[in-house]
Amino acid sequence: MTTEDCRVSGRLNLPESEWRARLGDEEFRVLRREATERPFTSALNHECRRGIFLCAGCGAELFRSDAKFDSGTGWPSFFEPIAGAVDTKRDFKLIVPRTEYHCTRCGGHQGHVFSDGPAPTGLRYCNNGVALRFQPAPAREPETRANPPGGEE
Repeated sequence: MTTEDCRVSGRLNLPESEWRARLGDEEFRVLRREATERPFTSALNHECRRGIFLCAGCGAELFRSDAKFDSGTGWPSFFEPIAGAVDTKRDFKLIVPRTEYHCTRCGGHQGHVFSDGPAPTGLRYCNNGVALRFQPAPAREPETRANPPGGEE
């Protein structure tokens, strides 16, 4: 697939050799081999700033910071993704089937979704921190007033 094909289709399909060159070992293991990182190892567990969580594989926007919550599970958790950002499929790797989700753009494995999350969705998107990048929101401009307090004309 060429760069132009990716631009038109919105999908990013790269050969394994390209993914290996772009990603670190742990990122490759999680995003391309559907592994799970150890809990409580991601700095993103404690990320509280306003911003967007991006796919570490392709930079697609996956979650807004206002959908993040502390699930106590050891992985960054969200109650809803950005519309159209992730695709789901059934995972039968364990005894109990689970629903896993992937980045819609590059197919990178992100984590699993469970039905024990908070309102308004009741869902918990349990994400591997290594599969995400955080992009802080731009700093807000200070408000200016035409007539500052006590400065009436």
